[in-house]
Amino acid sequence: MATQDVTVRAAAPVVEFEDVSKAFGALHVYEHMSLQVFAGETLSIIGGSGKGKSVCLKMMIGLLQADAGKVRVLGQDVDALDAEGLRKIRRRVAYVFQGGALFDSMSVLENIGYALREHTQLGDGQIRERARECLEMVALGADLLDAMPATLSGGERKRVALARSIAIEPEVILYDEPTTGLDPVNITNIGKMIMKLQRELRVTSVVVTHDMPTARKVSDRVAMLFERRFPFTGTVEQMWHSAEAEVRDFIHGTLRRGHGRDGRTQEQPSGA
Repeated sequence: MATQDVTVRAAAPVVEFEDVSKAFGALHVYEHMSLQVFAGETLSIIGGSGKGKSVCLKMMIGLLQADAGKVRVLGQDVDALDAEGLRKIRRRVAYVFQGGALFDSMSVLENIGYALREHTQLGDGQIRERARECLEMVALGADLLDAMPATLSGGERKRVALARSIAIEPEVILYDEPTTGLDPVNITNIGKMIMKLQRELRVTSVVVTHDMPTARKVSDRVAMLFERRFPFTGTVEQMWHSAEAEVRDFIHGTLRRGHGRDGRTQEQPSGA
């Protein structure tokens, strides 16, 4: 598990939800929800599928607005920002979409360079060099720069998406189910990449995942989404020892799905 410098909590949170509610028609996703993310930490948001974890990320960059309450990112009230304000926030906050969301009609170089062209004055040669550096950080070679996304494996696509996210040197990286659809080897590799980027770039990271092994490996803290709020935030170890009924129910469900206390997948006995 990642280690956390407790001194970061003396500062104001980098991301803060204060008494936030969000609904889609009759479906209430959040009700009076509060959450804080501190500088330099990796916080994983865990919980069942389809419960609104990704909605939380989308509110952080203004893709969705809260119905009530405040969403603050890097000291800014996100819902109060105009188009230019949102553009500036998105320059500082990178979003790694589920599945990678690469532009299929663009090469790897063009995908990584897209934000650089939008937000910087770099020339073609400088963009190519920056793209090469970003690929190197995610353990991919420069030979992929001119490749098209359709020729890449699932693991390579995820890593190119990571490279694209760090190209403009963000302060915060948001990961939406980064290991979904990957085999065990690539799941492990992506977890290592998240930890490497957090350590070497000193970014703040928020990881939405339903995968407990990944959450345990990369997180300083976890926030468990249940019944439209976060009844628990703390370390993974604290979660295992929590007396909260909702937390215990979630843990027992995780164990039934085959994840042990250390987060590793376990064999289920016959008939389990």
